Amino acid sequence: MKVVSPRTLEAALRALRDGGKDARLLAGGTDLMVELESGRTSPEIVVDLWSVAELRYARAEDGGARFGALTTCADLLRTNETPDVLAAAAREVGAAQIQNRATLGGNLGTASPAADLVPVLLALGARVRLASLRGLRELAVEEFLTGYRTTARAPDELVESVFVPARPPNEERRVRKVGTRRAQSIAKLVVALCWTLDERGHVRALRGGAGSLAERTVRLVELERALRGQPLDPARVRAAARTSSARDVRPRDDVRSTATYRRRVFERVVTALLLGG
Repeated sequence: MKVVSPRTLEAALRALRDGGKDARLLAGGTDLMVELESGRTSPEIVVDLWSVAELRYARAEDGGARFGALTTCADLLRTNETPDVLAAAAREVGAAQIQNRATLGGNLGTASPAADLVPVLLALGARVRLASLRGLRELAVEEFLTGYRTTARAPDELVESVFVPARPPNEERRVRKVGTRRAQSIAKLVVALCWTLDERGHVRALRGGAGSLAERTVRLVELERALRGQPLDPARVRAAARTSSARDVRPRDDVRSTATYRRRVFERVVTALLLGG
């Protein structure tokens, strides 16, 4: 196995292009290093991005904020540009050692259905910018994720940054993670919701994301449809949560939980987030 450690974005993109389909990207290493140690993967070339300073930043932009792919969970907790709901999710990622290495780009790029940050990015309407020697392109998070640990990233591309739109006036933003333990656990499920109400108290806009409930992180489109234009009364919210459980998510039994448990808890978490429980 050959390890290439570029120091500039251009050099990283050249290494990725030259490596072709045999190359794997290494950011913080919290996922890839486990795969290498266990023998689940054995790439011929590893492109180590950790020294590419151009990929580590957080800055305000017109209409929101942009975060470089190498922004770590610890970085997200330190900068004022981070939305509170994204900071709350970053705080739940492992312990301090993991937070100092786990990156925003890695959380997206590995496309694990249990990724802690991705449901929040979906709920926030975030967009992923991909870079290659051919140029830049940008996709919504739901377009970027294509399946179990698969994405729309081409072999010569890397995640360059993530753009998060500015918070609309009076928008509520909430996230909840359920794990085996209170801390340092892989998620049994993660649910993030962002919504605004009109002057009558009816839902003007709602976006939701959920992790560990399907082969990939999913947008809660049926929940959004069921509640748009409706008041958030308990009976209506519970009914919408049941509809979403039946149509939006497709949990499976695994070593951490069962599909039945996940559906039941999902309904309760959605209801609690929307009703303030």
